Amino acid sequence: MNQEAKKRLSWIKVFGETQNAGITCRRCGISRPTFRKWLRRYQSKGLEGLLSQTRRPLKSPARKIFPEQEQWILDLRKDRNWGARCIQNDLKRIHGFNVSLATIHKVLTKYQVKPLVRLRRGLHPKRYNRPVPGDRIQMDTCKIARSLYQYTAIDDCTRYQVLALFPRRNAESTLEFLEKAIEEMPFPIQRIQTDRGGEFFAQKVQKWLFECHIKFRPTKPGSPHLNGKVERAQKTDLNEFYATADLKGSDLVDRLQEWQHFYNWHRPHGGLNGKAPMDQFFELINKTPVSDEIEAYYDPSKERIREQNYRVDLLLRRMKRCL
Repeated sequence: MNQEAKKRLSWIKVFGETQNAGITCRRCGISRPTFRKWLRRYQSKGLEGLLSQTRRPLKSPARKIFPEQEQWILDLRKDRNWGARCIQNDLKRIHGFNVSLATIHKVLTKYQVKPLVRLRRGLHPKRYNRPVPGDRIQMDTCKIARSLYQYTAIDDCTRYQVLALFPRRNAESTLEFLEKAIEEMPFPIQRIQTDRGGEFFAQKVQKWLFECHIKFRPTKPGSPHLNGKVERAQKTDLNEFYATADLKGSDLVDRLQEWQHFYNWHRPHGGLNGKAPMDQFFELINKTPVSDEIEAYYDPSKERIREQNYRVDLLLRRMKRCL
């Protein structure tokens, strides 16, 4: 029995001697409601009734997180070694559970989870963004598994991406993906930027781009930073989607489309100050040119068939300037 309970027991003893509540309250220096409360508890539960009881409510309708959700957070941190932002995205995508970054940090602090050790970048990184949606689309491919390649197209301005899986990286797959990208992008495409992969340099691919009034702008060799947004998007796909996907499952394509929708409509991006790609697009929709305007500004005389070999392509460009 603690000191507070012993003190309350002394009130009960005084009352037993006097049999007068008023005298007991004056001697002990307490109010009548307080004395009656502890007297009732003593009469119903004995000495246990004199102990302090928790004031925690039986129900917490405004509570933000429960043990089950706390375990989700701890499992993602342990299994995936993710920070609060990635944990927040995965909780929303997989479990449909929205929670703030502050709440996630509180859970990690509560269970004394060690912070992640990462290299610090500059406080004010210089971000390169095109001014309007569709101005430049970065495109690349990456191998997911044997006979399974992902084509990725991401808008430089809004980070809106289109994804598709193919068994091979060739001109036919590239043409099929380009048609998909044009159909699913919510804005017209002005330029396509790729690396020097052979699947992008087939003549029928480039001629198809000419017909669609889309400029083809391959990057220099050994310069992956020029396609940094699509490289980063592919890394996000690998870490957040394919890490939990069944690559042999029959529903892989459907799940990839669900991930694409989540990425474009709901997933916040640090480069967009926490906005989703569609939020960025809606803010710039009045500045986005329409297809007729793009076709009017397209000058076919400035376009040519590009060579995969950079030195040959550079020589041809210089020769064209001299003509």
